[in-house]
Amino acid sequence: MRDWAVRPNDWNTNLMVLGDFNLDRIGDPLYEAFISTGLWPPTELDTVPRTSFDNDRTRNFYDQIAWFSTPDGTSLLQGLTYGHAAGSFDFIPHAFRGLSRNEVSWRISDHYPLWCEFLLA
Repeated sequence: MRDWAVRPNDWNTNLMVLGDFNLDRIGDPLYEAFISTGLWPPTELDTVPRTSFDNDRTRNFYDQIAWFSTPDGTSLLQGLTYGHAAGSFDFIPHAFRGLSRNEVSWRISDHYPLWCEFLLA
């Protein structure tokens, strides 16, 4: 994907990846493999819950939003600047009121949506 993202004069200069990568935690071999490609998730997402079952003792990094950067951390995004604001959204209180988190997880998902703010450069 990195080769695709850095192809000159192509439509994919702002390639971002997002999804459930099953990354357990920072420092985990899968997380290290993920960032070794040049993908960098925003640090603001390091402390947000990713699933309805996360708590302070069992925080995970399964879901990610990331984009390619150079080894010194310079973003390869063109025309977009990361606004240093990101988070997750706990939809459980708004969906299927009266059901437990476990019951909701089987109807929608146990993963919270993640978001990042970008500014037009």
